[in-house]
Amino acid sequence: MKDNLYDNQFEYIFTLIHEAKSKVFKSVNATQIILYWEIGEYVHERLSNAQWGTNTVQKLADYLQQKDPLLTNFSKRGLYRMQQFFQAYSDKQFVSTLSTQISWSHHLEILSATKTIEEREYYLKLTLKDRLNVHDLRRQLKSAHFERSIIADKLLPSSFDNYPKDVMGVFKDSYALEFLKLPDNHSENDLQKALVRNLKSFILELGGDFTFVAEEYRLQIDMEDFYIDLLFYHRELCCLVAFELKIEKFSPSHLGQLNFYLEALDQDIKKPHENPSIGILLCKTKSKTVVEYALNRNVSPALVIDYSTKLIDKKLLQAKVEALFS
Repeated sequence: MKDNLYDNQFEYIFTLIHEAKSKVFKSVNATQIILYWEIGEYVHERLSNAQWGTNTVQKLADYLQQKDPLLTNFSKRGLYRMQQFFQAYSDKQFVSTLSTQISWSHHLEILSATKTIEEREYYLKLTLKDRLNVHDLRRQLKSAHFERSIIADKLLPSSFDNYPKDVMGVFKDSYALEFLKLPDNHSENDLQKALVRNLKSFILELGGDFTFVAEEYRLQIDMEDFYIDLLFYHRELCCLVAFELKIEKFSPSHLGQLNFYLEALDQDIKKPHENPSIGILLCKTKSKTVVEYALNRNVSPALVIDYSTKLIDKKLLQAKVEALFS
C-alpha cells in the first residue's frame, strides 16, 4: 500500500517535469519562429530597396558561420527561406498566434509545396488539428488534401443543408489509398481487409476526428442479420459514419442498401444526444452527373466518394477546383 502511495506521488512529479518540458519546447519553438520571421523581414526589406546586392546574403551567411560555427539554418538557402516565410505571412500577429504552434520543419514543407495564402493556412490548421508530424504533413501535401476538401465542400448534396453540425472541411471528394498497395484487380474483400490492416493510415486520410468502431458491423432487424462494411464515429460531428465499399463504378442502386443501414443505425444504435448517421459509399469511380441526380432527392445524409490506389495528380485536381469556381 505504501509503495502505491509513493508511486502516485512519484508519478505526480514525473507529470510536472513533462509538462514543464512541453512548455519550454513550445516557448523555444515560438521564439525561433518569430526570430526567423524578423530575420526574413530584415533581409527582404534590404533586398527590395537595393541596399543589398545579390551576393550580400551569402556574405551574411558566411559572417554568421564565422561568428558562431554552431549556428544552424543560417546558410544562404536558409536565409532566403526566412525571407520567403516573411513574404508568405506578412502579418506578424498571424505568425505569433498560429504559425508559432508548429515547427520550422513543418513550415518548410508547407512553403515548398503551396502557392496561396489560403492553401498555406489550410495546412497550418490541418497540422494543428490532426497533430501531424512532418512525414504525415508531407503526405497530405502530396495527396492534394486541400483541393480534395474544397471540391467535396462545393459538391455537398442538399441532404446536408439542415444537418445539425457544419460538415464543411470534414470529407474529401476522393480518397487517396496508395498506402494499401493493392493491385488493380482487387476484390471488395481485399479492399476491406487492407483498410483495416492499414487503419492508422486510413484514419490519417479520413481525418483525426474519425475513430474506428468495427469491421462488418452487425445489424439485426426482424431476426435477420445485415453487415456494414466499416463503421466509424466522428467526434466533432457526434455521429456514426457507415462506409460501404464498392470496387466498381457508382450505380444509383447502391444507395438503397446504404440508406437502409443509416435508418437502422438511427433507429436502433444512435444515442439520443448524437446526430443523424452519415453514409459514405466508397467506390472505384463515379460520374459527377449521375451522383448529382442520385443524391438530389436522397433524404439521408450520404456521400459518394471515389478512391484511388495511387496518389492523384495534383494538377488535375487544381484544374477541377478552377472549373468549379469559374
